[in-house]
Amino acid sequence: MSTTITAGDVTDFSGGGDERRKVAIILAFCGVGYLGMQRNPGAKTIEGELEEALFRAGAVTETDRGKPKQYDFTRCARTDKGVSAVGQVVSGRFLVDPPGFVDRLNANLPDQIRVFGYKRVPEKFSSKKFCDRRRYVYLLPVFALDPLTHRDREAVMASLGSGEEYVKCFECSERGRKNKITGVVGKLKGDHFESKSLDVRSDITSNNSCALSKFCYGEEEKERFNRILSYYVGSYNFHNFTTRIKADDPAANRSIISFTANTVISLDGIDFIKCEVLGQSFMLHQIRKMMGLAVAIMRNCAPESLINTAFSKDVNITVPMAPEVGLYLDECFFTAYNNTQFEDSHEEVSMEAYKEEAEAFKLKYIYSHIGSAERRYGSVALWLHSLNYRNYLDLNYGRNGHNTEPVLVYKTVGETQETTKPEQNDENSQVKTSKDTMTVVA
Repeated sequence: MSTTITAGDVTDFSGGGDERRKVAIILAFCGVGYLGMQRNPGAKTIEGELEEALFRAGAVTETDRGKPKQYDFTRCARTDKGVSAVGQVVSGRFLVDPPGFVDRLNANLPDQIRVFGYKRVPEKFSSKKFCDRRRYVYLLPVFALDPLTHRDREAVMASLGSGEEYVKCFECSERGRKNKITGVVGKLKGDHFESKSLDVRSDITSNNSCALSKFCYGEEEKERFNRILSYYVGSYNFHNFTTRIKADDPAANRSIISFTANTVISLDGIDFIKCEVLGQSFMLHQIRKMMGLAVAIMRNCAPESLINTAFSKDVNITVPMAPEVGLYLDECFFTAYNNTQFEDSHEEVSMEAYKEEAEAFKLKYIYSHIGSAERRYGSVALWLHSLNYRNYLDLNYGRNGHNTEPVLVYKTVGETQETTKPEQNDENSQVKTSKDTMTVVA
């Protein structure tokens, strides 16, 4: 991405000789509209914006422009397309003098990318290598854990029968069903309803209040979800939770320190669960796939045992991947480095001094985007419709043998005849949708 810049657009503080200093820059960004963090020629990325701002601010010379290796540029974490960050850290050798370096950078950055400050570090410092832990947060709508909401198309078709026309889901763009229920309409006539038919939607609204769905993230649900997330804690082979990395590749081995979901926040009228995962490092799509499988289990689309099965080197399965919009890098930690004795010119690298500024940025740009994206586009709601055996055959892995087709039993309440007979006693295979819809046994 080339840009024509005149001499007056660039601040020149180079002077004579090499006066560059090794520093760690702490920044935040909202990832919407960007194809990830890492620089990619021809693509709009966070690093592309930052590198151009460094040049315009006079921190990088014309000779080094577009050549990050020349000034030893490293990032603490790569983020996927659309993923945001509150505590990203990059490092390099820059011309930071005179005072006002941060203001000069921000003046050349869009509002959705903010630099909080920088720390002087030793010449050998690398934000990637010296970071020993990274914490990510995934904001998941509470309704995503309710098996009754935004069900897959097959479940809707089976529960409502044939002969009805397709209509859109009430709160997202997936198609559901519309049905004429004469018995219900007959009762409504006494209440002065003139309509001869009643539209029955496949789902409830995306805000999924307890009054509408009777589903809340209460103590029982919290205990179960945290138990499921705890299966990821430890050192395992995560080859099934990423792409382009084989099971025998040492890079597939990762360590998760903690994974919890204890807090609920409300954004744009929608309740979200704050899922926090702390680990040494993460691979491409790893967290989104970890979340995808955990949600599938909570919605009774897969057994809890599938997580441990997915860690096996000799098992290759396709794991659902949750949408990117709810994920952000919360903080990068340099514990071992900060415990080292430094000279006066070197400083600890942490978010401590920027907590208030970071929180304000998070609320204004990241949280508002996550809430409005779900409200306007139903990103998670739409994804839930695809969470079924047709799209992810491996969700049934190990239940009826390896990679077998799912066995579905559709039964209307009050009837004893079943369309197919095989039954399993696995408690996680039972999905009760409602008293007048269906029971699925896989």
